[in-house]
Amino acid sequence: MFRDKRKRDFGRLVNTLRGGKTDCVPLIELGIHPIVKEALLGHKINSVNDDVKFMDMMGYDFVKIQPIINYDINFGAASGNQQVDRAWAPEQGGVIASREDFENYRWLKIEDVDYSRFEQVSDLPEGMGIIGQYGDIFTLAWELMGFENFAMASFTDPELVKDVFTKVEEVILSMFESMAQMDNVGVLWYSDDIAYSTGLMMSPDFYRELFFPMLAKIGKLAAEHQKPFIYHTDGLLFEVMEDIIGSGVNALHPIEPKAMDISELKTQYSDRISFCGGIDVDILARGSTEDVRRLTLSFMEKAMPEGGWCAGSSNSVPDYVPVENYITMVQTIIENGDY
Repeated sequence: MFRDKRKRDFGRLVNTLRGGKTDCVPLIELGIHPIVKEALLGHKINSVNDDVKFMDMMGYDFVKIQPIINYDINFGAASGNQQVDRAWAPEQGGVIASREDFENYRWLKIEDVDYSRFEQVSDLPEGMGIIGQYGDIFTLAWELMGFENFAMASFTDPELVKDVFTKVEEVILSMFESMAQMDNVGVLWYSDDIAYSTGLMMSPDFYRELFFPMLAKIGKLAAEHQKPFIYHTDGLLFEVMEDIIGSGVNALHPIEPKAMDISELKTQYSDRISFCGGIDVDILARGSTEDVRRLTLSFMEKAMPEGGWCAGSSNSVPDYVPVENYITMVQTIIENGDY
């Protein structure tokens, strides 16, 4: 649909993630709902190669691939109910409320991870690349305990919280070790929300003890294998921006607009970190196509100068975003994104 308007160039994305400026601003998304993809492709998404076709058609320079693993946290889709598209995360009770629960839980092992999707890519167009993505060590830890119990236990039983975190980290960090070594993976992307739009979910000290050392391990892997490292988290992050940068993150996604202003971020940090996304999903979902075009142009004026910005939504493209609004955003970026 838009591929004929710009050449494929994974190097453009890599360079921008490292703070550079190329011929044009690259497109990026953490996720695009299958309903949106299928409406534009004209058929079901049946394989990773269908994802490749969609991303190529829309003008992206990459396809994002995840390893496959399934933690049973007894709610929604994660407990095996594939009909559930969205579900409430457990706020009070989880499957681990005590040391006994921890000892009896069937923890997934490193060998349970399935990397077959990376092997299934059979027709990656020349010039496109692969981003290896996974996340949610912090999120899975609190989901396993329920957020209220997790937060309380961080004071009453910090060793249990640390052990849950470490168990989850062991498997997911192994994914990044494997993806970092794959020749066809050119970028690593870790996603894990640690903040609300009004502030952090836990104290900075908590993150500095458990979360940022883990994030730094992925940052070290990315640096050793010379692959840019993207970190996704929503929310207000100024209190820990130095910790994020210090963990080896090359690019921050998605810049939630009601939490942080892209102009302020670029003024303070653009010499040390790049930025991705930021175009308000709320307007994408509820605005007119003209609203979307106006918003996209306005955001581009703030984010594009001097490079170091990949264009996309302020989170992802869910099924409730009208297809025509998504198309308008992408089209506006491609038509006005040349340097």
